[in-house]
Amino acid sequence: MQITFIGLLIPFLGTALGSATVFLMKREMNDSLSRALLGFAAGVMVAASVWSLLIPAMEMSETLGRLAFLPALSGFVLGVAFLFLLDKITPHLHAMAQNPEGPKFSSGKISRTMMLVFAVTLHNIPEGMAVGVVFASFLSGGTAISSAGALALSIGIAIQNFPEGAIISMPLRSEGNRRAKAFFYGTLTGAVEPLAAVITILLTSFVLPFLPYLLAFAAGAMIYVVIEELIPEATREEKTDVCTIGFALGFALMMVLDVALG
Repeated sequence: MQITFIGLLIPFLGTALGSATVFLMKREMNDSLSRALLGFAAGVMVAASVWSLLIPAMEMSETLGRLAFLPALSGFVLGVAFLFLLDKITPHLHAMAQNPEGPKFSSGKISRTMMLVFAVTLHNIPEGMAVGVVFASFLSGGTAISSAGALALSIGIAIQNFPEGAIISMPLRSEGNRRAKAFFYGTLTGAVEPLAAVITILLTSFVLPFLPYLLAFAAGAMIYVVIEELIPEATREEKTDVCTIGFALGFALMMVLDVALG
């Protein structure tokens, strides 16, 4: 139980530490650093989706024989579709960055800060679900995921949450917000992850039969965020070198963590 408690908190701490960089850095984040962090986060998320989510999902369905891929495929497609629909009702991160005034509605104007925090918070829900599903599988006594493997996913998500927290808090600071306020909003976006994980674990008895689908669902959601948000922002204006290096380092680190700890 102690391992589970620590595992649920690790991703949130990653966001909090990333947001805390606002106290150390200048008002503006260096563009190359921002691109490198985005690429790094993307690499971590892709590797975590494969080794910590999709492969265990197929291993759990091995009784289906050659059709063991079906639950993983179904969950993955649903995860992508969920984030696709979510993006239709919430603003894109890169679109908001290009529109500091924020979108206008008939009832007035919603501040860019609130829209940014809201969008990132919603995107963090599937990550919290992923951690909850993995630890639910571990607590159920299944052999597909060990405690070390579950912790590897938590650490991987925390690693990608670190640059995410910085990418949220630093732009808020550059808009003129106080450092404490920028830190608070950056940290707030990560608070939903342990909450979503706890809710998922509490519903373990209901969740267990659907674990392969839910693991793949979380993978699909994470891959969508990488393709739709992180990569386009990191490679805008065709400046791809730093992003590519960051992606490779993030992917390699998460692969090593998952295989070594799993």
